[in-house]
Amino acid sequence: MAPRGLAPALPAVPALLLLLVFCLAMLAPVAQAARRHDDEAPTSGGGGGGCSSSGTPPPLWVFGDSYADTGNLGDLGRELTHAWYDPYGDTFPGRPTGRFSDGRVLTDFIASAMGVPTPVAYKLRRGAAPGLLARGMNFAVGGAGVLDTGNFQRNISAQIDLFQAQHRTPSNRSGGGCDAGGVAVVVVSGNDYSYAADKDNSTSAAIAYIPTVVRQLREQLRRLRDEAGMRRVVVTNLHPLGCTPLFTRALNYTGCDPIANAGAAQHNAALQSVLAALDPANRTFLLLDLNAPFAAHVGASPAAAVEGRFAEPRRPCCETFGGAGGGYCGQQDDDGKRMYTLCDDPAKHFYWDDVHPTQAAWAAVAEAFRPKIREFLSST
Repeated sequence: MAPRGLAPALPAVPALLLLLVFCLAMLAPVAQAARRHDDEAPTSGGGGGGCSSSGTPPPLWVFGDSYADTGNLGDLGRELTHAWYDPYGDTFPGRPTGRFSDGRVLTDFIASAMGVPTPVAYKLRRGAAPGLLARGMNFAVGGAGVLDTGNFQRNISAQIDLFQAQHRTPSNRSGGGCDAGGVAVVVVSGNDYSYAADKDNSTSAAIAYIPTVVRQLREQLRRLRDEAGMRRVVVTNLHPLGCTPLFTRALNYTGCDPIANAGAAQHNAALQSVLAALDPANRTFLLLDLNAPFAAHVGASPAAAVEGRFAEPRRPCCETFGGAGGGYCGQQDDDGKRMYTLCDDPAKHFYWDDVHPTQAAWAAVAEAFRPKIREFLSST
């Protein structure tokens, strides 16, 4: 999910706060109900090899939020967990799977770039093929943040705790077997900032929160390297937040909100500085740039050139009737009648709903990062 309210109050701030309220309203009601669903049904699993060995890609461990979640939020009802209901999953696999898109999400494309199967979601792990489990696991869950976000989901620190509880990680990175390191992916799309702005009803509170979020993110990245024994750690930066449909709707989808985009840029600059200090030799960490490929397709400002792959770069395929901030993709009235419109071809839209990209958008973004991931993993 995308963060809101990252810049000082300017004329566009009402739209900024509106998006903040929407994001929290969409997941906050999960609350105590989420605790009832620790271990859902097993996933259908493909094969996959055993432990990592020479010539075999390392296991992939995923931590983060809805941009990476492949089923961990669990099915708590249409109103609370839209991703388990139509029309989510309409493109792939033809039914909802808990992914926040019409099909595949970021995790799927990173796994493909690595040449490994998509790691099984933690909640869906029971009954999965042992070979698939040996290739990694996805702990990311929609609504999560680096710190607590008020959505009652495991933050990234708690997700890493869960990984460490399951694996006897070696004290150094020379150990063998499945528990000897691997590749970690940390996906952050901004729930921390939306929580901070909503809590204090202030966009300046979100800006003040940036050093705290990035400092805590630094600590979790260090843990993955030094305590969990990860050989490679990939961490995403923030996409241009002001180009999400809840911002662009106020402009009839003709441009992006520069205030929200500036907030994302502040976070990204701070994260880049932290990684440079944490890993000066660039041996362990890769900053996966989502901002540039997103901006190339959706435009970072009303005057920005768009590459043209998407006929609708800022209008969502699944558009609610509720106007700015009202309703949600998949919403139905009491008679089961749709309260949203659905486009004919999601591949023509960059965004699926108000904040999440389509499968086609993730595929386009992956074209930019795929060679970088392969180069990073092959480096010594």
